[in-house]
Amino acid sequence: MISTHKWISPGPTVLDRSDRNSSFYGSLCVVAACLLVLATLLLPGCSSSSSGKPVDVSQARDVLKIALDAWKNGESTKSLASSSTPMTVQDFEWDAGAKLFDYQLMDDGKPEDANLRIGVKLTIFGKQGTGKTLEKKASYVVGTSPRLTVFRDMLRR
Repeated sequence: MISTHKWISPGPTVLDRSDRNSSFYGSLCVVAACLLVLATLLLPGCSSSSSGKPVDVSQARDVLKIALDAWKNGESTKSLASSSTPMTVQDFEWDAGAKLFDYQLMDDGKPEDANLRIGVKLTIFGKQGTGKTLEKKASYVVGTSPRLTVFRDMLRR
């Protein structure tokens, strides 16, 4: 014969006072720990002081000239990462294949914290086959620490 047993629960579980208190304090500790972690992550971003090393103006100007000379000589932006003066360079027009005919630094640049913002007049070859050149004003942001960087500022001219 097969016997079947029916399990009957003894009734609703009742927590005594000590179980309820330990459950409350356990939840309170979890909430406090979460708030502490959140505060630890957010508070360092509230500092207003700049921790960047000031830009070396003459080095930044030289780095920009090296980058623009490389463009003028037909090198790619990626080739400068492994050059004798390793640097990170970003210029969308250069990366798109535009050919630089000549350039002229328009000013000595303006130091802004860890960067030098400098204006350049670029002379770029026009569309292939036309033989014409096009002059453009561009603004570059050059950094010297911790790594040499040259970025074209597309929002300023």
